[in-house]
Amino acid sequence: MKQAGTPIPLVAVALALPVWAAAQSTGYVAPRTPDGQPDLQGYWSNATYTPLERPEGVTAEFYSEEELIQRLAQAAAREAAQTEPGTIPDVHYDFTQFALDRSQATVPTNPRTSIIVDPPDGRIPPMTEEGLELASRRRDEAARLGGRWDSAESNQLDDRCIIMRGAGPPMMDAGYNSNYQIVQAPGYVMILVEMIHDVRMIPLDGRDAPHANVRQWMGAPRGRWEGDTLVVETTNFNGKNPFNGSSENMRVTERFTRTGEDTILYRFTIDDPSVWTRPWTGELPMERTIGPIFEHACHEGNYGLMNTLVGARLQERLAAEQGEQDSN
Repeated sequence: MKQAGTPIPLVAVALALPVWAAAQSTGYVAPRTPDGQPDLQGYWSNATYTPLERPEGVTAEFYSEEELIQRLAQAAAREAAQTEPGTIPDVHYDFTQFALDRSQATVPTNPRTSIIVDPPDGRIPPMTEEGLELASRRRDEAARLGGRWDSAESNQLDDRCIIMRGAGPPMMDAGYNSNYQIVQAPGYVMILVEMIHDVRMIPLDGRDAPHANVRQWMGAPRGRWEGDTLVVETTNFNGKNPFNGSSENMRVTERFTRTGEDTILYRFTIDDPSVWTRPWTGELPMERTIGPIFEHACHEGNYGLMNTLVGARLQERLAAEQGEQDSN
């Protein structure tokens, strides 16, 4: 773990590149827990600058070493850039100063140009007609509720501290605090998510998924071992936290494979026939980090929600008063 405020040295990035490549090899044998499971325990980070979809104009599956070094340096510089004092964005705390941004958390050396590995073009497949209709209904509902700061209901879920991107599934880089603790016990795997302190409790006893009427924010996971790989299938989503437009019928299949002392290869497949024309798959490395995970003290009843709504109304009133003055 680097000290707060320390930028990524380009030499360190270059030296770390072979580590990611070595993590893809199959020669590594994972250590075992006392009950014989492959040991995935510890503190891990999936911090990455790699986008979910391949950027427009990029055709290669991997960046060259030179391209990756340049890209990481540019991304870290943008993330560490300070805002203008006195502006609204400047009110937010400095990610780099408090060691929260991605360049501080780990050296995110994934050379892929996209997290998506299938389809081969690195892009999310086209939506079905049903998926397009669902997206349209969601836009209409958002318009009915008004702007983001018009009411508590129109606030985004992360504004209300209900759930954030890192919880998953699939578990994606959250922008900061992209850290996880994995704990194993006979019959269970627990994943503690730092962002909002969500917990995923995954049973390994072969039980069926709950009845279709049981719907949860993070779905209902069921795990099993396939060799040294932990496979987790999650269904029973409530549809209120869609992943890139998914429906409550989404099925997420995750695979956790220990590929080195400091690396887990995380692979996920999204299958939602009511939204997309075909399943699609992504992968990214999870790199060991330093624990413990600290409490993420975010809750829906905080003063921030009231303050943002009051601030939005104040801005509107001041703008209206300014408009009246200008007209006179």
